[in-house]
Amino acid sequence: MMKVSFKGKFDVDKSNGAASLAFNAGNVKLRATMTDATIVAGPSLNGLSLAVEKPGFFIIDYNVPKKDVKFQFMNSIKIAEKPLNLTYIHMRGDNRTIVDGSLVIDLANKVSANYMVGTNNCKLKYTYAHGGIATFEPCYDLAKNAWDFAVSRKIYGTDTVKATYQTSSKMLGLEWSFNSKSTGSFKVCASMNLAEELKTPKLTAETTWNLEI
Repeated sequence: MMKVSFKGKFDVDKSNGAASLAFNAGNVKLRATMTDATIVAGPSLNGLSLAVEKPGFFIIDYNVPKKDVKFQFMNSIKIAEKPLNLTYIHMRGDNRTIVDGSLVIDLANKVSANYMVGTNNCKLKYTYAHGGIATFEPCYDLAKNAWDFAVSRKIYGTDTVKATYQTSSKMLGLEWSFNSKSTGSFKVCASMNLAEELKTPKLTAETTWNLEI
């Protein structure tokens, strides 16, 4: 079975699109992703990437025009009978390595950390889910010595409203999203910099369609 995904993103400055084709080959998935740069100006390798994925174990992405490879490995261990999910990401072209971990304390509480190896870029986040409907996520950025906050709430079972605030940049964001496993998703975002005198919101819309062939 082949899964086809189409994604479009629109904002006040520009719009772009992407298409992804994926199919199962035994216990791994093969995926090809193309952007509008691949086909709009004639068939080219621009915006083309290829990936091999074994869900829950690894993802290898190859950026064709840049000839760059990104490796992502996932693993899960238990600490005091609590699952600790670990992800190791290495971008060969940028020579960057990121380690991401999340410890699930219970159904409502989770702590996670994201660290770029060799730098002081590290984020610590606590996630509290209330009744499976509302989620509160404070995040501390060690590099910026600042807090970020996110609050989200599910509506009607398929819709989610989310508000975010970055204290370092004074950026306020609002997001409404609709998700369907069968058809895809739709998302509208508005962001505003409260530090600017002229507080003009920036609007973006993003939609994804999923098909199975």
